[in-house]
Amino acid sequence: MDHAPIVLVPGFWLGAWAWDEVAAALRADGHDVTALTLPGLEDPAADRSRTGLEDHVAAVRDAVVAAGRPVVLVLHSGAAGAGYAATDRVPERVAAVVYVDSAPPSGALDPGCAAVEVPLPPAEELAADENLDGLSQEQLAEFRRRAVPEPGGVLREAPVLRDDARRDVPTTVVCTGNSAEEVRGWLAQGHAWLGGLAELRDVTYVDLPTSHWPMWSRPRELADLLGGVARRAGAAS
Repeated sequence: MDHAPIVLVPGFWLGAWAWDEVAAALRADGHDVTALTLPGLEDPAADRSRTGLEDHVAAVRDAVVAAGRPVVLVLHSGAAGAGYAATDRVPERVAAVVYVDSAPPSGALDPGCAAVEVPLPPAEELAADENLDGLSQEQLAEFRRRAVPEPGGVLREAPVLRDDARRDVPTTVVCTGNSAEEVRGWLAQGHAWLGGLAELRDVTYVDLPTSHWPMWSRPRELADLLGGVARRAGAAS
């Protein structure tokens, strides 16, 4: 097999199901794919009161290690903090990281969050905050039907980083809701939600104009992009 395994981690409010179309396309192309549901996101009735960022870090790390060889770690949206910390725990097990409309934060996403859990915002607020280009009403309705509140601890806790080897992991930033030029501008302005990019030594930016949830609005194109990263990572190992 000449390509690295792929681990798909969804963003806030989502489970492994969010990747179904992309995962199916990748598997049809011969890729080894694992999609995760992070702790607390399994069921709306789950107890999220004690779920924190380190629980998500451990879940991502365990999936990476379970692959048995270095993986391409794909992190969508709010999963970036846990995923970046997981690369810090086992950098030798990560052949490449892909941030999908996300970036590694340099601190907590919302240090002032006091809530036990954070539900998916109302439709009007979601539309105001995120790019919904290319998403059908049916997709948005399914998202709302299946969305699970995000544990508050994941937002208020900052990643703990110790191993500088994470800085050398080849990284691709897929810019969907905003352009690569805009992302670079925010990085230069010092925004904390993507501040970790400043310390990485091998970063490539790719524009894929579409919604914040490209696994639904442009699944085939995203699968092709991820498959290419996996092939290059496999060839380099």
